[in-house]
Amino acid sequence: MSDTESAQTESAVNPGENVAAEAPAEEISYHAVEKDGVVTAIWEMQGRKHVRTIDPRSRQGQDILRLYTTEHHDEVHAPEASEAATS
Repeated sequence: MSDTESAQTESAVNPGENVAAEAPAEEISYHAVEKDGVVTAIWEMQGRKHVRTIDPRSRQGQDILRLYTTEHHDEVHAPEASEAATS
């Protein structure tokens, strides 16, 4: 088998592998859609492209919201904790 045939065979087995390696993947992010202070939807975005909408009441939606509020809570309270420690 020649090198060309080998490369073609590998491409046929893993057709998306080379494409993914060439183009950098856009980062996935989540955006909460709020109305009157209540999250009504979560948008999953890949770069600037809307991939899907997640129901905030679903298990996955709850996990995403919990993760965000935990991170946000830690960022807000971290300076207060360090100020209290130095006082």
